[in-house]
Amino acid sequence: MTTTTTPTYRPLGRTGLEVSPYALGAMMFGAAGNPDHDDCIQIIHAALDRGINLIDTADMYSTGESEIIVGKALRGRRDDVILATKGHFPLSDGPNRSGNSRRHLIRAVGASLQRLGTDYIDLYQIHRPDWNTDLEETLGVLTDLVRQGTIRAFGCSTFPAHDLVEAHHVALQRGLMRFRTEQPPYNLLARGIERDLLPVAERLGMGVLTWSPLAFGFLTGRYRLGDPEVKPEGRSALRPAWFDPRDAVVRRKLEVVEQLVAIADDVGVSLPALAAAFPLSHRAVTSVVLGPRTMAQLTSLLDGPEVTLDDAVLDRIDEIVPPGTDVYAPNQTFDPPWLRDPRQRRSTRG
Repeated sequence: MTTTTTPTYRPLGRTGLEVSPYALGAMMFGAAGNPDHDDCIQIIHAALDRGINLIDTADMYSTGESEIIVGKALRGRRDDVILATKGHFPLSDGPNRSGNSRRHLIRAVGASLQRLGTDYIDLYQIHRPDWNTDLEETLGVLTDLVRQGTIRAFGCSTFPAHDLVEAHHVALQRGLMRFRTEQPPYNLLARGIERDLLPVAERLGMGVLTWSPLAFGFLTGRYRLGDPEVKPEGRSALRPAWFDPRDAVVRRKLEVVEQLVAIADDVGVSLPALAAAFPLSHRAVTSVVLGPRTMAQLTSLLDGPEVTLDDAVLDRIDEIVPPGTDVYAPNQTFDPPWLRDPRQRRSTRG
């Protein structure tokens, strides 16, 4: 069930790159999480010293500050790291400052290179779909950037399975390079991608980097059934509605957490350790992105023996959260426009 080993690096799809089973996510570095640059740099160095070789950030994390911190941390260590970042979201107001167009992505990549203090990005990811831009346009500019040597490979993040298939066929038809990786949310409370996205990614030979292994904090063990009110700290202080125990979805999460705590206790590991190990039990998953804000959060996930979940434990988890189902909607904030806007799905015919 648990073993102590050095990291075994895994192929990142068919890129030829090898990455650690855990990646360090930098979303919480900067004003949105930990504003202490020196502390964040120490966290990054600690992760590298523990064998993590994939650092994942994005231009929109703290409006570029995360990339600046990562760039500082990698001075003198750049050659040992697979550096991944993302673009799509706006960093300032105004038209043509977001999306997946050639115009925006060329500017976004150039700005990321400057903040990161490097002349190339190992993995550049399109942060979200853009249904106003042809996939040919997006794949075309990314192919050009690879051929220029600015990026080494490219992927996408939180794309639905049908977009992966369409992008694959567009690339084949137009002689373009294709998405090599996908980065979806995946955890013990959100298993919906097992239904289609993970099998599709595996069939296409894509690497899969999953995010939110702790389900926005619900799998830390800090939020338990019976807590009288929302805790005035961390994520719950920023978004109290997401943690209100009076909400039916929140209550369902807490009920499931109690059952998962029992499994973790039986296995002899913490709930966060169980949660971090779970995505790696799926054959299509390459690496799990951990997003610590503090050194203590990082070490709590990396200290102690490596956790490998056997069939008996996975069967118990399947009984609590059946495969391919979600206790909550992990992408609700980023639902496609035809779900948010009734005019995009209702007929205008009389």
